Amino acid sequence: MNPYTYQKRLKVIWTDAVERYGSGQHSCEEFFDDVTLGELASIGLNSMDVFDYAEDYVAGGDPDFETFLMICEARRDYFLTAQRGIFSKERLDVSSLPAKDAKVANILWLPRIIQKAKAKLRGELPSEIMFACGGDRLFFQNNNLHPAEFLRATWAYEDDEEELIGWVASRHEAAPVESAS
Repeated sequence: MNPYTYQKRLKVIWTDAVERYGSGQHSCEEFFDDVTLGELASIGLNSMDVFDYAEDYVAGGDPDFETFLMICEARRDYFLTAQRGIFSKERLDVSSLPAKDAKVANILWLPRIIQKAKAKLRGELPSEIMFACGGDRLFFQNNNLHPAEFLRATWAYEDDEEELIGWVASRHEAAPVESAS
């Protein structure tokens, strides 16, 4: 995709996916032709990177296109800069994710979302895991964070997880009351 206008093409792809999902096409394999898959790959994305967000948007109106775009931008930047346009061959083992009720620095979900964010940045999420799913969105809301901002912080503190935890803790202190889900 053209680096200057890729966000416009991504909006067309997103809009088409939302319309398809809304009209009853609920299989990711039906969504994209080879040209579109190639365009997505050129910025480090795959079909699930669009399908999951379209599905959640149709089901509940969240995340919106702007959030989707910002998440894709963080992934795209990591892919082109840190990975030099080369896809990782690794996949996150779902069973290795911390439990949903795990805490670090007394912050619920933080151990889990850190691992998911690292995998999202690297393009290593398996198809059954979504970054910024409903549980993640609750975490972000409860901790005064935006999903794309968290991805960028995860990249910035990639070599120092304690710094990332400290950054989240500082935001957590300024956030509304944490939910117990």
